[in-house]
Amino acid sequence: MTKALYPGTFDPVTFGHIDIAVRAAKLFDHLTVAVYDRPNKNILFSTAERVDLMREALQDHANIT
Repeated sequence: MTKALYPGTFDPVTFGHIDIAVRAAKLFDHLTVAVYDRPNKNILFSTAERVDLMREALQDHANIT
């Protein structure tokens, strides 16, 4: 089983982020999206909000967590 990690701040989540995740999910058996907790930049959304937004955007893809 091949696994991949896709880290980022995702602030905000964009169609580009989603496109990369979906493409990666086709290349690997499992993709984990990691939302960075404390970036060294001003962020618009809290970590919890960014995680929720990413989960909602990728909920139809079974091999992405």
